[in-house]
Amino acid sequence: MTSRLNGKRIMITGAAQGIGLAIAEAFAREGADLLLVDLDGDLLAETAQRLKQSGNKIAYRTGDISNAVAMAEAVAYAKDEIGTLNALVNNAGVNVFSDPLSTTDEEWARCFDINLKGAWNCCRAVLPDMIATGGGVILNIASTHAFTIIPHTFPYPLAKHALLGLTKSLGLEYAGQNVRVNALAPGYVSTQKVIDYWNSFPDPEAAKAETMKLHPTGRIATPEEIAMAAVFMISDECPFMNATCLTVDGGLSVQQHPA
Repeated sequence: MTSRLNGKRIMITGAAQGIGLAIAEAFAREGADLLLVDLDGDLLAETAQRLKQSGNKIAYRTGDISNAVAMAEAVAYAKDEIGTLNALVNNAGVNVFSDPLSTTDEEWARCFDINLKGAWNCCRAVLPDMIATGGGVILNIASTHAFTIIPHTFPYPLAKHALLGLTKSLGLEYAGQNVRVNALAPGYVSTQKVIDYWNSFPDPEAAKAETMKLHPTGRIATPEEIAMAAVFMISDECPFMNATCLTVDGGLSVQQHPA
């Protein structure tokens, strides 16, 4: 049986843990060749070694997505290791939550350097080859913060709103070159980042319970559920989906008030 991502050569950022790891695992199962990028070199190497058991070409590169030169070098490295990239998942990101007037210049820069500039660095690195070879797919992992605002999470929602703007802009700009650019917006997902968020409260279990109550489903997503949505969006199963965002949050962002 043909796998859903055969022939795809995909760069995934933030691939060593959380949602990025789940996406890498799902893509490997579906036949993709992968370039994995992360800041944690040791964890990244372990992940790559394990995924090589899929029989696909798996390469990895330790790097900071906010460094444009490093991302250009990663894309060049991929050509030698797995072939010219025809897909990208911009997953790497960082939570920066603050009160607006308490936000430091350093926090602001960190938020936008990683969540927006980093995504653009990767897009800019892969787009020329995609255009030259007849097309490709870019998937930006956004968030429900890209179209809703939770107080005291400034400036993270600003960066995610801008990432959605980047998605739409590039999707329209390069549609004629057969490059699709879309976004995927998870809500709460059971990753270490969410656990760390709960642990920042005096009563982590109470914070967790409050989070669950926000969801019509009474639970939050698993990383694997987000990954399977990513498989669909990177695959050739949705060739007319472009410059848009798919929300996977169990209905969280639809209801005006929690039940």
